[in-house]
Amino acid sequence: MRLLDKYILKQYLGTFVIILISFMAMFIVIDIFDRLPRLLKYESDYWLLVQYFVLRVPYLSILVSPVIVLLSGLFLMNTLSKYHESIAMRAAGISIRRMVSPLLIVGILMSIIIALLGEFALPPIETYRNKIYTVDIKKQQLEDVKLRSNIYYSGSEDYLYYIGFFDGYQNIMRTIDITKFDGKNGSISRKITANDAVWNGEAWIFSSCYDREFSADKMTKYSYSARREIKEIKANPNDFIKVAKSNYAMNYFELKEYIKSLKKIGEKYHSELVDLYTKISFPLANFIILLFCVPLASTSVRSKGRGIVFLFGVIICFAYLTTLRICQSLGYNEILDPVWAAWLPNLIFFTFGFFFLVKSEV
Repeated sequence: MRLLDKYILKQYLGTFVIILISFMAMFIVIDIFDRLPRLLKYESDYWLLVQYFVLRVPYLSILVSPVIVLLSGLFLMNTLSKYHESIAMRAAGISIRRMVSPLLIVGILMSIIIALLGEFALPPIETYRNKIYTVDIKKQQLEDVKLRSNIYYSGSEDYLYYIGFFDGYQNIMRTIDITKFDGKNGSISRKITANDAVWNGEAWIFSSCYDREFSADKMTKYSYSARREIKEIKANPNDFIKVAKSNYAMNYFELKEYIKSLKKIGEKYHSELVDLYTKISFPLANFIILLFCVPLASTSVRSKGRGIVFLFGVIICFAYLTTLRICQSLGYNEILDPVWAAWLPNLIFFTFGFFFLVKSEV
């Protein structure tokens, strides 16, 4: 690594740490003033309150990471310009793009770090924080998701389930209607109805079970059993349980599997799908947003427009976060496709940032 790269990275990382600490302190103070009066009414242990607010730091750090990354880059470029260092670099034949290349590498590394934190650190922290808030502070039970009614579930081998009531504690189903469709012609090939079913650990045992088979829209087989096991029914109790975790408390693969289960049981999953794609798209903002440091690097210290460029960069960063929230809301309400809801902000701001990078030498 060249001496210049080391110098720029050292200056940038020093500024980054200072801004990060400042932002976290500011957000924690605001969070305390906003939430503490409501939390105190539960008369909880003060140590629990300290844990609750401290555990907010990882989420807030990830949320505002693009702002901190950009501000650190803007402060660095402003300092280089203020003390004529950027002019000296350009006089030495170093291009703007070469000057900011260490920052772009930092942006890529920050994107990877934020993605890893969001995948491995944030989910368990958010789960524990929610437990502290709900169980320890509010003295409530976590959301009960094992008692459900009117479940529609799409199983394997073209079986479609309707379950009137499901008890996940005892693994019991009631008012059961299971239909199998013939994939070739789309007609019903089998229909199973039962009053209830109990999971024995390996299979469902159906009671008062009627089993009908069809061919060419005509019933070809009929049977009734007071109690029987149907091995073809391969759904297990976990398939009918809706998780109580928030989307932030699940990593990418957990959320992906959860979406599959929501599809099978006929629940809406657009908001979860938006959050799934956002887990990939949002970390890249830490790279994209650094492209807006380029105009400040190419602005002369004597130019009256440097302050305007600095302000423009800050506005751009908050505009990105606002655009992201708007697109997410449109995705949650099924107005915008989940892929576009997650990636449109990145596409828009990368286009502008890349334009600045190309025009920096002009």
